[in-house]
Amino acid sequence: MAPVLLAAPDKLRGTLTAPEAAAAIAAGAERAGWSSVELTLADGGEGTLDALGGGNRSTTVTGPLGRPVAAEWRLAGGVAVVEAAQACGLELAGGAAGNDPLRATSRGVGELVAAALEAGAGRVVVAVGGVASTDGGAGALEVLRPLAPLAALEVACDVEARFVEAATTFAPQKGAAPAQVELLRARLEELAARYGPDVAELPGSGAAGGLAGGLAALGGRLRPGFELVAEAVGLDGRLAGVDLAVTAEGLVDATSFSGKVVGGVLERARRAGVAALVVAGELAAPVPPPARGVSLVERYGRERALAEPAACLAETVAATING
Repeated sequence: MAPVLLAAPDKLRGTLTAPEAAAAIAAGAERAGWSSVELTLADGGEGTLDALGGGNRSTTVTGPLGRPVAAEWRLAGGVAVVEAAQACGLELAGGAAGNDPLRATSRGVGELVAAALEAGAGRVVVAVGGVASTDGGAGALEVLRPLAPLAALEVACDVEARFVEAATTFAPQKGAAPAQVELLRARLEELAARYGPDVAELPGSGAAGGLAGGLAALGGRLRPGFELVAEAVGLDGRLAGVDLAVTAEGLVDATSFSGKVVGGVLERARRAGVAALVVAGELAAPVPPPARGVSLVERYGRERALAEPAACLAETVAATING
């Protein structure tokens, strides 16, 4: 009987979605004579909707800079999955260069949650990473405050930053100049006083520019995104009976081993007694043994790794698992 590989990657940002990465890993396994199981994962940021089944509904909402956007979301079995990046993602604002950090709003996320509740969702999961806004959830709360408390709301966070930290930690990545960072910090401090220390000091309340904290102020429960996704897709059960777990992401650095997909897969594989392999676009931190780590850029050069990421990923898996 052929050995079995579990393909359990995150996205490789800018090159492959998590489903595309899983398919490439599986192709490499097949090339090496292994069988495989594909399992798309995420940490609460972009790609969480894909990991939890993909969109089956679309609602037009307010985009990050006020223009309407069509946002996909999911409703199945009374559970709705809303990905904040679908409504106010940084890419929708034109990236850091096109964003207006002071004006960017999370209002569209509130509109998606409201649409999910109106459609009959008994539980709403909001994945909050990858947004253009640093508004502390103020835009979303304008829509959702009349519906509070939202006891059926779960917020999947991809970081542990506290509320006010969102300005200095994340706003520069969204195009904010130093003076704008200070203005955003002052706004978050004002909101923190309103939300109270029980919200503002919650681990993860600074996720998505403080959107997580704003949703917590309405009764939402903050959860580590990877843990929520791993539970929903049955990662522990999928690890049972496989010979190797292969995970991947674009950049593996020190943060990859704390609440992110790579670290989560390695820890669960270790507990299950399953060998693990990490394939990264780039390796900026060592992979803790006994797992192995491979860099696509180091193996193929940056030009090919970026131009042909799926082919490089499949080739790497095929060469490494029988090596």
